[in-house]
Amino acid sequence: MAKRQQKARIAGFLLSSAWEFFIIAGVSLNEHPMKFAIALFSAAHAPSSRRALLFARAALAGGHEIVRLFFYQDGVYSASANVVAPQDEQDIAAQWREFVSENQLDGVVCIAAALRRGILNEEEAQRYQRASANLTAPWELSGLGQLHDAAQSADRLICFGGP
Repeated sequence: MAKRQQKARIAGFLLSSAWEFFIIAGVSLNEHPMKFAIALFSAAHAPSSRRALLFARAALAGGHEIVRLFFYQDGVYSASANVVAPQDEQDIAAQWREFVSENQLDGVVCIAAALRRGILNEEEAQRYQRASANLTAPWELSGLGQLHDAAQSADRLICFGGP
């Protein structure tokens, strides 16, 4: 077990089975409360989306703050109300929605990435004359500047997924 934890520390973080603590850059997050901005670049069915959700839960459970969750590239699919997970899989998109709502977090979806992928709120559906919207509360459409703002406000920007 000690050898496994050593490998996890070298990899950059350690997650206990109860999400008790993470180790980032060799510093226990339980020592000092931190502010995190989290960016997700992959769709809800990707393993990195689940890892991001586990990290976010662990951060809050550890007494830390999440200043913003930013969904970019394929990560915007996690905010779509039309995502349906197969019966034998976890519905990570629904878990993200519940997590953001329950913890009253700032869940921002990149507007350019969302529009490119057909993810629209009511305002954008009307603007582009589309029949329906598939982005509802708790999500907010906004620009990439929100990620920059979050990075400036946070102690750490943690990114999950991507090319």
